[in-house]
Amino acid sequence: MKKKYTLSIFGNRSMRYSTSCIHAVVSFCLCAAITGCTTTPEKTEDAQAFVSDYPTRDRVEYVLNCVGQHGGLTFITQYACGCKIDKIAEKLSFSEYEAAKTFTYLSKGQTGDAGAVFRDPTQSKDLRKKLKEAEEYAEKSCFVK
Repeated sequence: MKKKYTLSIFGNRSMRYSTSCIHAVVSFCLCAAITGCTTTPEKTEDAQAFVSDYPTRDRVEYVLNCVGQHGGLTFITQYACGCKIDKIAEKLSFSEYEAAKTFTYLSKGQTGDAGAVFRDPTQSKDLRKKLKEAEEYAEKSCFVK
């Protein structure tokens, strides 16, 4: 004969459970806990997702300009240009990218003293060099030749 246990829940309500029922519930809870612990992967620093601070508008603008420079909108150019801005984002923070693009735009077409203000400072040279290297890396990584 199985022994019955009385469980009181919510004040004066009581329910009777057999030992086999309690064993089944405990076994289920134990299995659920063990399975949950073993299937949850430990997050390491290497496994964390890459998060970029580039705004969507700037990414889309870059992709559209890139697509225009590579012969127009096709699935291949769209994918490759999206890949390219992702690779640039790996190398430069958005503030560095924005400053480098600004220096590049302001120094183009201006010769002599007018362009020297934007072209000659070491910050301008360093940022434009980093942007050029990042774009070359991205071009090699994303476009199949």
